[in-house]
Amino acid sequence: MIKGTLIPIGGNEDKGYHKANRFRLEYISKGILARVLLESGGKNSKILVVTTASGIPEEVGNMYIDAFRKLGCENVEPLYIGSKAEAEYEANLEKLRTVDCVLFSGGNQSKITTYIKKTEFHKILISRYKNEEFVVAGTSAGAMCMSSEMISGGSSKESFIKASTKMRQGMSLLPDIIIDTHFIQRGRFGRLSEAVARFPNKVGIGLAEDTGMVIKNGDECDIIGSGMVIIFDPGQLTHNNYKILKDGTPLTMRNLVTHVLSWGDKYFISDRRVEVMATSKSLI
Repeated sequence: MIKGTLIPIGGNEDKGYHKANRFRLEYISKGILARVLLESGGKNSKILVVTTASGIPEEVGNMYIDAFRKLGCENVEPLYIGSKAEAEYEANLEKLRTVDCVLFSGGNQSKITTYIKKTEFHKILISRYKNEEFVVAGTSAGAMCMSSEMISGGSSKESFIKASTKMRQGMSLLPDIIIDTHFIQRGRFGRLSEAVARFPNKVGIGLAEDTGMVIKNGDECDIIGSGMVIIFDPGQLTHNNYKILKDGTPLTMRNLVTHVLSWGDKYFISDRRVEVMATSKSLI
């Protein structure tokens, strides 16, 4: 039984700067970061913001310090890891051992795997997530890296063409899931569709901006935030020609099960089950 909590976020979560006309959840105190803080133990919890993915790590770190301060939390520290050597530094490992939550920022998810995957930092992260009441959150790139098969690139305009979506090994916090982010805003339906065509044993999860999931026990997913979560379940495919096509060829899939979920709905990874808040009835 996994004791920790994962919170993948689709990017651009409300940090207290947005206007009510853009986001339905008007106040940051009702938003995603407030939920991250709640799951981490409240205002006195310690949060480590890993800015490795970002091209502007200092600015991003300061944004999260400011956002969590608005929620009453002062124990927020940014950490930029720019090499595998830095992911082995004892000072950085000690920070990881003593916080209640690690939040991976947005940017380039491949930087996270390049610098952190298979290091001591990664090993401690996995161990704490599996064995402690520990929170691992990530937004945009920080959410995408949670997958074992990670989307590393690919244009939305060229998607659903074989080999247009670039994949690489992720941090393996969610072995049965492939995550894509900014999903609605950047039209990434084809990109995630190709990913699940290539790995039909995985479930694809597309997170809209300011939208996320709170995942307990590696299974039960609560939808949070102001947007939608799109789920592609290839488990009942009756046709998938990915393996026989040449690169650059359009793909065909038949019977790809799709769910559109929003705040309050639940998804269960183990049996691929949906529970809709409004009806409280389970749907397959």
